[in-house]
Amino acid sequence: MPVITELETFDIRFPTSLSLDGSDAMNPDPDYSAAYVVIRSDATDGLEGHAFVFTIGRGNDVQVAAIEALRDHLLGEDLDALLADMGATSRLLGYDSQLRWLGPEKGVMHMAIGAVLNALWDLRAKRAGEPLWLHLSRLSPVEIVDLLDFRYLSDALTRDEALAILEAAVPGRQERIAALLDGGYPAYTTSPGWLGYSDEKLARLCREAVADGFRQIKLKVGADLDEDRRRLAIARANVPAGFPIAIDANQRWDVEAAIGWVTALAEFDLAWIEEPTSPDDILGHAAIARGVSPVRVATGEHVQNRIVFKQLLQAGGMDVMQIDAARVGGVNENIANLLLAAKFGIPVCPHAGGVGLCEAVQHLSMFDFVAVTGTREGRMIEYVDHLHEHFATPVEIRDGRYVAPTAPGAGTEMHRESIAAYRWRGAHAAVDA
Repeated sequence: MPVITELETFDIRFPTSLSLDGSDAMNPDPDYSAAYVVIRSDATDGLEGHAFVFTIGRGNDVQVAAIEALRDHLLGEDLDALLADMGATSRLLGYDSQLRWLGPEKGVMHMAIGAVLNALWDLRAKRAGEPLWLHLSRLSPVEIVDLLDFRYLSDALTRDEALAILEAAVPGRQERIAALLDGGYPAYTTSPGWLGYSDEKLARLCREAVADGFRQIKLKVGADLDEDRRRLAIARANVPAGFPIAIDANQRWDVEAAIGWVTALAEFDLAWIEEPTSPDDILGHAAIARGVSPVRVATGEHVQNRIVFKQLLQAGGMDVMQIDAARVGGVNENIANLLLAAKFGIPVCPHAGGVGLCEAVQHLSMFDFVAVTGTREGRMIEYVDHLHEHFATPVEIRDGRYVAPTAPGAGTEMHRESIAAYRWRGAHAAVDA
């Protein structure tokens, strides 16, 4: 019986603020970071589980400490038993009453639980010899719903309803797997749109995005209305007529300000407004959605759990759901979010603007296509061209589409050299390779 012998954590930070990659109206100087975890056992196969929580610099050490707090829940535990019943494993971590008090089911502790669960999923998929998306897609509908916690969801999604959605998608699974392996999954790019970029760089990256086959671009807005008008005019001038352009305010506005600002930019034929206000303001999102229609409202990268997603859907506060692979309680809770979106008929276009998020979230969208919704229509995964070289199985983009990964695991394993080179040593310490 193999047991878990080690949970190792790392505080990893990349100095992206130096080039203003990732800059927006609320986060002008992000340093893309990962509170990183590795799970090891005494199994003879020598396989490890790797995952992380994405942050943008200061406070990454707090997130690492939260992951460390889960160490005693895992060390010495039967690895086969944990991996065989990931629903029970999720409850083992999430139902600890003392740790739960720190949330409940939100904040650094909830994300830490998600990181540990994602590391275990990475290990499980590696042991199965399959990429995570394929491994999940081959589970039966009953096995999938057994992963989920329906507490607080049953007024919107019951176990029986979730089972019916999954059973309806069983026919054609193999054809959709083949379609993914052949044609991948559509992507859009935020790479042109960071606020810190020059006009020349914005224009060039817009043209390159079109030439590279992306289906949409996204620009950061919210710092200055006149500047937003000017930058959107540059973007429009450098893409074909009718090409979708989304905007992202990163929670910048109050409700009335959001409605007024988006209305003032509506002439640019916006695909959606992303995160127009606080991610916790469900009724505010609903008011904005009514006030800016037909511009769609997209949100989710900072939504802290399935309950908030449920209420946003119930209130009509989102037209596009943007799950994040490292924000909620791991793969299990994100499957619940996918099923909620399917129940309400809302497309899922995941957030992936951060180190490793492209690598991680592609598996969830591909699982959604194969085993939940059966469609890629109106769905895209965000893509940013940053830091992929630090991963053992970096994401691959071809003709503006995510190429379906075939390597075993969840895609979340970093190179040991990158971990060593970018491990945080303090504000005044040199980062040496």
